[in-house]
Amino acid sequence: MAEILITRSVFQDAVDILNKKGHTIDINDSDEILPRRELVKRAHGKAGIVCLLNDKIDSALMDELPSLKVISNIAVGYDNIDITAATQRGIMVTNTPGVLTETTADLAFALLLCAARKIVEADEYTRAGKFKNWQLMQPHMGVDVYEKTLGIVGMGAIGQAMAKRAKKGFDMRVIYYGSSRKETAEKEYGAQFVEFDELLAISDFISIHVPLTEKTRYMFSTEAFKKMKNSAILINTARGPVVDEAALVEAVKDGQIRGAALDVFEEEPSVHPELIKIKENVVLAPHIGSASIETRLRMAKMAARNMAEGLKGNRPPNLVNEKVTSRKETDI
Repeated sequence: MAEILITRSVFQDAVDILNKKGHTIDINDSDEILPRRELVKRAHGKAGIVCLLNDKIDSALMDELPSLKVISNIAVGYDNIDITAATQRGIMVTNTPGVLTETTADLAFALLLCAARKIVEADEYTRAGKFKNWQLMQPHMGVDVYEKTLGIVGMGAIGQAMAKRAKKGFDMRVIYYGSSRKETAEKEYGAQFVEFDELLAISDFISIHVPLTEKTRYMFSTEAFKKMKNSAILINTARGPVVDEAALVEAVKDGQIRGAALDVFEEEPSVHPELIKIKENVVLAPHIGSASIETRLRMAKMAARNMAEGLKGNRPPNLVNEKVTSRKETDI
């Protein structure tokens, strides 16, 4: 049996999966991120690490953990892990795809609605006792969503779930830009593939659903904002650094775009201070895209099963580095 580090507090159901396999579990039973040296210290001698997105596991850290065999990330994305370095060292890396698609799309569309209809501002207005009577020209009038144009950047599973909500729920025109054509989405939701600049120019709402890569980093910059409608609203539930937050601040302040709704941030958990100061037309959420009880539980249990299979010497169900070669060591 093996020793495993779980870097953050998780559902007991997930821990039980590993306990039943006879593994020894060390849990950082808090919501605090382990400092790097503490992470190395607690992971030393262990065969597995179950981690979260804000646990940075790079090649230097792996070099200090020669016994490491499996890294199980409780997330779909894995830009916090150096996959190339892991593969070179024969370390299996897994993620938790599929289980959070619908939940994240729900949140993305909720953010779209909040920004469009100024729900957060209206809530604060009401709580402050400013709602005295109904008015035709109310101070928090927003914009319609139905029959508007939604531009989706990244038409993967979550992007397609977003398209379904837009078309079937709000009869929106759906356009998209991505690395490949999605015939299913085109057929089922009438989605139209367009080039990035065209999407920027004609979308009333733009929802980001791309992974963080060198190509997508700062995909939304000053140049991109200048090409958008001044009535457009940007929604990001993907990765923070896809958006240049300083440029976004200026775009909103200068009226280049109408507003934004963000669930992820460039230097997470820090938020650009100027974004926080903008009380109108900007909605900020603390990375809650998959934060439903049901979905987070499924994610944790999937990560535990990935770990259990990897430590048995099997191919985990959600192996990220497909070509990983197991270390020539005694099975555990």
